[in-house]
Amino acid sequence: MELLAPNLQVVFCGINPGLSSAHQGYPFANGSNRFWKVIHQAGFTDRQLAPEQWQQLQDNGCGITALVARPTVAASELSRDELRGGGEVLKEKILRYQPRALAILGKQAFSSAFGVRNTAWGRQEMMLGKTEVWVLPNPSGLNRATLEQLTESYRELFLALK
Repeated sequence: MELLAPNLQVVFCGINPGLSSAHQGYPFANGSNRFWKVIHQAGFTDRQLAPEQWQQLQDNGCGITALVARPTVAASELSRDELRGGGEVLKEKILRYQPRALAILGKQAFSSAFGVRNTAWGRQEMMLGKTEVWVLPNPSGLNRATLEQLTESYRELFLALK
């Protein structure tokens, strides 16, 4: 469930697959996850893709990956070592493909993977080669942010890439 290629505008990086994504074979498959709606409303896709259409993200200049490949019910089941190791692998992938931006979905995931404390939302000072690093709210149904708040955060990235 990874889509990486040269010349992408952005790679969205989730924490790890949920059980429904692992079972169905595509990212953000759980009906309560707002990822597909948010990226469409923020401007990244010209129409709202269904989870099974995830490979069409590349047609819109977007890629997708996860910090950790192991599926869990909740990301809190992942160990700090798994997240730190995932951060190292992610760095290698991003340095290889060099998208314009990497969007990590969740402060806790970013902090654990990269050892950065007191992270702010949005663009980070850190760069991976030529790639900007952004931290955006996780679109999971477990996140209390409203659809409007999520869309606004993602739209900030969309407009910065224009």
